[in-house]
Amino acid sequence: MGVVLREVGDWARRRKVFAALVLALTLGLGILIGSVVSGRVAANRSFSPPTDAALLPVPKPVRLSSAFATIVAQVEPAVVNISTTQLIARPKRVPRDRRGPTTPNDPFDFFDRFFDNPNQPEAERSLGSGVLLDPRGYILTNQHVIDGATKIDVTLTGDPNKYPARVVGQDGETDLAVIKVDPGRTLPVAHMGNSQGVQVGDWVLAFGSPFTLQGTVTAGIVSAKDRSQVGQQLQHFIQTDAAINPGNSGGPLVDMSGNVIGINTAIFTGGHSFEGVGFALPSNMAINVYNQLISKGHVTRGSIGVTFQEQRSSNPITLKELGAPYGVIIESVNPGSPAAKSGIQPGDVIVSLRGNPVRTGDDLVNPIMQTPIGQSVEVGYIRNGKRHEASVVVADRDKLFPQYAQVADSIGGTPETVDNRNLGLKVDELTPELVSRLDLGSVKRGLIVRAVQPASFADDAGFSPRDVIVEVNHVAVYTVADFQREIAKLRPGQDVLFKVLQRRSQQTLTVYLAGVIPEEK
Repeated sequence: MGVVLREVGDWARRRKVFAALVLALTLGLGILIGSVVSGRVAANRSFSPPTDAALLPVPKPVRLSSAFATIVAQVEPAVVNISTTQLIARPKRVPRDRRGPTTPNDPFDFFDRFFDNPNQPEAERSLGSGVLLDPRGYILTNQHVIDGATKIDVTLTGDPNKYPARVVGQDGETDLAVIKVDPGRTLPVAHMGNSQGVQVGDWVLAFGSPFTLQGTVTAGIVSAKDRSQVGQQLQHFIQTDAAINPGNSGGPLVDMSGNVIGINTAIFTGGHSFEGVGFALPSNMAINVYNQLISKGHVTRGSIGVTFQEQRSSNPITLKELGAPYGVIIESVNPGSPAAKSGIQPGDVIVSLRGNPVRTGDDLVNPIMQTPIGQSVEVGYIRNGKRHEASVVVADRDKLFPQYAQVADSIGGTPETVDNRNLGLKVDELTPELVSRLDLGSVKRGLIVRAVQPASFADDAGFSPRDVIVEVNHVAVYTVADFQREIAKLRPGQDVLFKVLQRRSQQTLTVYLAGVIPEEK
């Protein structure tokens, strides 16, 4: 047994030696082949191309499907970017003595006392879109784009300047608003279309500034019409799968004729971005609101003075018992209202309005709300199984139902008026102590910025507390009087250039802050 084991062990050792030899030969052969190939490659690198080799030319641009491009060229100049600023009270700052001990020479304690203003609000900024509908500068947008704003700036397509805008009127019930800019020239406008002609499956383009990306266009189709129960009572949306994201609000939804058939308003999503379901307010609704806002600054809606319950009116058993095939069951009638004066009573079922069938509450409410105050409408109703007709004069809804009276939503004050002598800067002359603490190097004279008013011209230009101003339009400013003298020379719309020293990462940087003095209102 022992002999057999030794023989087996010797054979195993011989196999290992043989395998090692084979591996060595294989590696050597591989190295040899690699050297030959690399040599050929090196030789090829020095190879000159034949003289008859043809270089590929860059082909001329070819227009394929230009339908979308044609619409973009037509509509995009009328689409604007809207940036708003809202001042928000910040939490009260904890006093220094509650944040830990200080030392007499604590530089942070010195700067806190010199620069900090604990009562100054903070500026919160947001973006949206809008569409020009009048060459004089009237813009239609969403109410939620400007809601709460203390400052509204508009950027026009192809124009780097920002123009202050004022609010003409706003309507919270439809989430629409009209603002106006005065750039001093005639502006391009978009054309409104009739949203009644829109069909599910139609191609549409959505314009706007999603995520601050101005001049963005997305394409999709109309996914559904008359989407209610998504927003408020008066909102009946066009649904689309054209991408709508934050920043698109207020931009136009355009058909393949280049007409605006909707105002992008909302998305249906589980997160904060587009997931294939977007909503636009129909153009017909937008036109009605726009016309009222520019003519009288607010929206008036009609009513005949009745209330009803949608759920009760949709119950076929109840309708059958009242002798009506369909309709809206009246729950109450305001005393002295147009409906009461026309003989309509609780329990009556309204089945027609101006000869059109009334099957839902919207069929009754929407046409009446859009009817001019004082105009009559023909109402058909059923009582005890018999049909009756009545001519009802439409009245102001807000007077019939004070609880629904539309109170004008404050936007936190009028858009900021900036005096060209008050740019939102609080400055002081540099002192030896400040020069030492700020470590300004060779700079010994200038103006230290003590505070910057939120949402002001200085804030927009990029000023920060502790900045040091040394020049205004290439003129050195060493005293407050120097600064005021140079600022007094400026006129609205004039360019101004500040030379400023800013402290960043323990380094003092020289920067230039440019701006245009805002127009006085």
